[in-house]
Amino acid sequence: MSVLSSIAIGINPNILDFGPFLLSWHGFLTFVAVATAVFLTYRWGTREGMDPDAILSVAVWGIIAGIVGARVFHVADFWGPIYSHNPISVFYVWQGGIAIYGAIIGGFIGCVTYMVIRNSDWLLNLWRKRLGFLGEAQKAPLPGIGHLADLTAPALLIAMAIGRIGDIINGEHCALATRLPWGLVYTHPDSPGNWAISLGGCGGFASHPAVLYELLFDLALLLVIWPMRHRLRPQGMTFALYGALYSTGRFFISFLRVESNNYWIFNEAQIVALAVVIITIPLLVYKAQLVRAVRPGRERS
Repeated sequence: MSVLSSIAIGINPNILDFGPFLLSWHGFLTFVAVATAVFLTYRWGTREGMDPDAILSVAVWGIIAGIVGARVFHVADFWGPIYSHNPISVFYVWQGGIAIYGAIIGGFIGCVTYMVIRNSDWLLNLWRKRLGFLGEAQKAPLPGIGHLADLTAPALLIAMAIGRIGDIINGEHCALATRLPWGLVYTHPDSPGNWAISLGGCGGFASHPAVLYELLFDLALLLVIWPMRHRLRPQGMTFALYGALYSTGRFFISFLRVESNNYWIFNEAQIVALAVVIITIPLLVYKAQLVRAVRPGRERS
């Protein structure tokens, strides 16, 4: 496919590159995406009566667990071709290499774990017995897990769309070759999209902009999720709907991706997507109910 009949991207994928430190556009926009998600959740949550400090406390643990989960999922998927040859590079998070599903699942587990443990009797009793010198043990005014999750769903979709912009600039996530006029060709020598296939790159050929498809899908899904956040009950069902719809779209879009590791006929993201759908669809069928929209601040978490 000729570059002239495609969209050529020659942007340097790295903003800063000195010594062992490398900051890519993907890494920078991932930071922007996380900050945006926290800001939006904080803003929407406080409008609905949630305690501001409680939201930020939950966010801290969610971010930490999300980073760990994103890295673990990525390393598990690429251990053989990449990290087994240089295990210390597992910790080079600033060089990129994260999995969006790991971030979502890890962040969710981190938030839920903190919210369950923070006000548990055993932790409060332990605090009183061993850590009383740090202050009196009191329960935190935490929001409901389902309520906070529902607010987080649209914020996550916006954040995911921002993060995909970094993927498009960097030329990450190789896709199938295409003759369509919107096929992407990466011309910068440092772009993964221009590396030889033997080095883990895309070979420099015109390929489907699979991550752009996902970005557009995220924004379309946002239009579906946004009006449902106050109509689906019980609380938590909007987040379940987000998980089911995103995973369905991601499953099919991933067929356009060229992954170095496939398990049978599916890649890691597709396997996780199927697992999420298997969990969320029955949950929505048996528990979700449509109700009249309730104005923010009129109901308690």
